[in-house]
Amino acid sequence: MTLVWVTGNSGAGKSTVCGMLRARGYVALDADEDGFSRWIERVTGEVVMDPPYPVPEGWLDRYGWAIVRERVETLVEESRFRIAFLCGSAENEAEVRELFDLVVCLVIDEETLRHRLATRTTNAFGQHPEELAAALKWNPRMRAIYGNRGATIIDASQPVTEVVDSVIEAVQKLTGAI
Repeated sequence: MTLVWVTGNSGAGKSTVCGMLRARGYVALDADEDGFSRWIERVTGEVVMDPPYPVPEGWLDRYGWAIVRERVETLVEESRFRIAFLCGSAENEAEVRELFDLVVCLVIDEETLRHRLATRTTNAFGQHPEELAAALKWNPRMRAIYGNRGATIIDASQPVTEVVDSVIEAVQKLTGAI
């Protein structure tokens, strides 16, 4: 079994890559859409069921997007004999990192980030000024953070088919086949 965490900043293309991996026949799950992540109050850990939209000023300082470890552990068990991709980003990722065999980080330049967040229709995150500011703050840090952790870094400003091919090639290097 190989479990791959495909991560990156908001707008990097994680959900698009997930959809293309599915279309190619792989087990690929979107951490946001498939119930692996949720909003929590950072101090208490209380789950936020209906976050406000747009978020008020300062909201992102108090609340965070967190992955649910139990869900990832279940995926590990369910994927024991196959390759599975989980695509997403969460601020508490360190709590689940050891469950993954490979981490792939999608990186993009600021111009691409601004364009994708302004024009995407599948997810509104990043279109509100406070969310955009958070995404712009984190974007230049992604390559360094994940490079230092030994992740495979992929330039996701390339055509999406090339990005998906690169993700699959990273798994092939790890496993010898896919």
